[in-house]
Amino acid sequence: MTRTEYPWLLPSAMAGPELPGDRGRSRRTVRDWVVDLTAFLCAAGIGLATLATIEADPTTSDTFVLVDSLVGAAACCALWFRRRWPVGLAVALTLLSTVEPVAAGALLVALFSVAVHRPFRPVVLVGALALAVVPVQPYLRPDPNTSFLASTIIGLLLILLVLSWGMVVRSRRQLVVSLRERAVRAETEAALRAEQAQRLAREEIAREMHDVLAHRLTLLSVHAGALEFRPDAPPAEVARAAGVIRDSAHEALQDLREIIGVLRGPRDSDGNRPQPTLATLDALVAESREAGMKVTLDNRLADPGAVPAAPGRTVYRIAQEALTNARKHAPGTEVTVAVTGGPGQGITVEVRNPAPTEPFTPVPGSGQGLIGLTERATLAGGRLDHGPAPDGGFEVRAWLPWAS
Repeated sequence: MTRTEYPWLLPSAMAGPELPGDRGRSRRTVRDWVVDLTAFLCAAGIGLATLATIEADPTTSDTFVLVDSLVGAAACCALWFRRRWPVGLAVALTLLSTVEPVAAGALLVALFSVAVHRPFRPVVLVGALALAVVPVQPYLRPDPNTSFLASTIIGLLLILLVLSWGMVVRSRRQLVVSLRERAVRAETEAALRAEQAQRLAREEIAREMHDVLAHRLTLLSVHAGALEFRPDAPPAEVARAAGVIRDSAHEALQDLREIIGVLRGPRDSDGNRPQPTLATLDALVAESREAGMKVTLDNRLADPGAVPAAPGRTVYRIAQEALTNARKHAPGTEVTVAVTGGPGQGITVEVRNPAPTEPFTPVPGSGQGLIGLTERATLAGGRLDHGPAPDGGFEVRAWLPWAS
């Protein structure tokens, strides 16, 4: 087994992602000032408690107390440099604590900083040094109230506790950074997928435009060329050719409008298959009911058959996709389909479903259907909005133009 075969065994993989504070900061934030001040006060509090114990010993001279006070104050003040030089400061305080018990609080804070801001290897080295010199300080300056063994054990436990706590904090921060990076990457990938879906939809439109308009434009070219070739043709023949040109141009314009309003791929282009319209919306709802769905249709259009083919087909596709999504993501709920509008004011279609109340196994989806519907409605001159409803359900609302 080699490390190249198992990349998670590499030191970079074991260390985890780098944290923002690992390389220090040129300027402290408000949070940094608060944390540094808290660390300084904790170290000073431990130092003052130790100094009080030293003063209580009648065998200790005032000179030793004064030196201990100055050295302890200097060690606490040195903690303000722990962000820039955490390892060097921890090593210096480790060596200082062997002869100066008042620096113990500053040492614990420095070791915690190393565990938080440095990877595993330097933490192990500094921690091993600190653990190795623990027995030196109680041997050189024993505490009259505590035995040598007890002082050594307490020192070992405190160092292990501080290092473990710091490594846990670092691991948690690395986890948060990793999750944040993963979320950003997922959002970027989703945006790329949406962009790709829109590009594919436009390519389908372009292919359909070529297939449908090529025949119409060819007729226009043929008849226009005939008029150019025979300018002296009889008036009846000229009128007949002009009529064909006019009809072909009108049909080409109608086809172009329908293609712009409908996103339909070549695999769906079956000329013998009747295209759905708003008049067939009842059949769609009946089919959904036969499949076991609870669907309520509120069609307030006086004459659905009078709706133009392009917007009617778009309304049908929107309702079809919304019912499919409700069947996949909210089974057992009652779906409401409402269609309102009229000539001059456009057509509005709303499909709503409440949040599911019974447990179910969700069906995975790519979300490309809603993207295609949005593109379809936009290219038809309308708009489409979708998203969670206030009651926890889901709502799809679209508006399409209907000329008077």
